[in-house]
Amino acid sequence: MPTYLTLLRYTEQGISTVESSPDRLESHKDLVADLGGEFKDFYLTMGQYDGIAIAAFPDDETAAEYALILGKAGNVRTETLRAFSDDEFESIVTDLS
Repeated sequence: MPTYLTLLRYTEQGISTVESSPDRLESHKDLVADLGGEFKDFYLTMGQYDGIAIAAFPDDETAAEYALILGKAGNVRTETLRAFSDDEFESIVTDLS
């Protein structure tokens, strides 16, 4: 399954209820599973983004649905990146020759 990194930024609503974030993270894990994905990891970050969620989904459409559901809840804004493993990267680069 393809891996996706979702960069998260708290909205005003999300930061005003930040103490609920651990519960929201558990709901987030359930959402990933409900969409047929696999939750891999989460990191609280410092800088431009407040967190990074790493998950695998069956396809881009499912990853997009996930991002829309998170955004609709109103606690975070998302930016999702398709991530390639080192093996996938090697295969891509090898195909260039």
